[in-house]
Amino acid sequence: MNNATKFSAEVRERAVRMVQEGRGEYPSLWKAVAAIAPKIGCTPTTLLSWVKRAQVDGGQRPGVTTHERDEIKALQREVKELRRANEILRLASGFFRPGGARPQIQVNAFIDRHREVHGVEPICRTLQVAPSAYWRHAACQRDPELRSERAKRDEVLAVEIERVYNANWQVYGVRKLWHQLQREGIAVARCTVARLMKHLGIEGARRGRRVRTTMADAAQPCPLDRVNRNFTAERPNQLWVVDFTYVSTWQGWLYVAFVTDVFARRIVGWQTSTCMNTDFVLDALEQALHARQPDKGALTHHGDRGSQYLSWRYSERLVDAGVAASVGSVGDAYDNALAETINGLYKTEVIKRLGPWRSREQLELATLRWVHWFNTERLLEPIGNIPPVEAEAKYFSNLAIKHASEEAATLTT
Repeated sequence: MNNATKFSAEVRERAVRMVQEGRGEYPSLWKAVAAIAPKIGCTPTTLLSWVKRAQVDGGQRPGVTTHERDEIKALQREVKELRRANEILRLASGFFRPGGARPQIQVNAFIDRHREVHGVEPICRTLQVAPSAYWRHAACQRDPELRSERAKRDEVLAVEIERVYNANWQVYGVRKLWHQLQREGIAVARCTVARLMKHLGIEGARRGRRVRTTMADAAQPCPLDRVNRNFTAERPNQLWVVDFTYVSTWQGWLYVAFVTDVFARRIVGWQTSTCMNTDFVLDALEQALHARQPDKGALTHHGDRGSQYLSWRYSERLVDAGVAASVGSVGDAYDNALAETINGLYKTEVIKRLGPWRSREQLELATLRWVHWFNTERLLEPIGNIPPVEAEAKYFSNLAIKHASEEAATLTT
């Protein structure tokens, strides 16, 4: 410890005055200091430094005065603080980037990263945040039980949200994730799902622009439009819509056709091909007819004016199956909007997200998995945020109950 700190300012001042007053009695300054120092209780060297400091302050000796020295130290401390603040701001600008105020969790992460170099208090002072907020965060890290009930629940919900997101091809946005959690009996607010998805850095798939693939043949006769943009059905196998889209692969262009039942938006047939011919779309129709076995005269088939769907062979197959044909107008996607929607979902949830595509086999396998997931698990808002298979099962269950009640009423009468 510095010996000067043992003596008060009054003691030092009296000691210096005694040396100055008794200087004439000794042959040198050192002799005077050596004689008086034991009486004060300090070493001669310490007393000599006091005397020289008093001479500098009084202008009797050249040097930096006490006042000037204190000012220099204060300025050095200020410069040091400013440099540290500038360094903290530089690091913060690179950490936060543009975007205005940041949530406390990001501020805490920044402090955790740089506290060993700059300290917690200086960082909080520079960023103008309360140190107590960070210390509370640090305490919760040491003991998770100190966290708020919301934080504890967020941790549990985040796991569930990520599980549902990954289980559904990573395509669900806030609304469908929320509905799926409700279906699984997990009570959570929609705004909470949105907040936690943002925290987890996940988002739903976004659709891109539509590219025209329909090439109409004006010379071919075509059926009337029996749908008139009313894409609703009261039962399965009442209205089907058809269309196809394209996919770029390393082996060239591939085309994928879908047949969709309007009642529950269920995909009942699909096919891939390397060319846009009649056999390509006819294979998808054959798959749908075989799988659904619709009653003759009870089904309407609606498509666009593509030459494949207006071909003689395709039209003849519809007649043989007892299916009424319907065709929209030329160059108007709204006349086949539901089929365009299925294509858009397929391109967004499969093609863009899982590409690039190397071969037809890879694309067919991915399409097979997506169609199965779409029919059995994907939530669709138009049918009540339930999967298509569940919607059809619900319809047939209600129909069976209705028939049973009618039979019971007949027997009682």
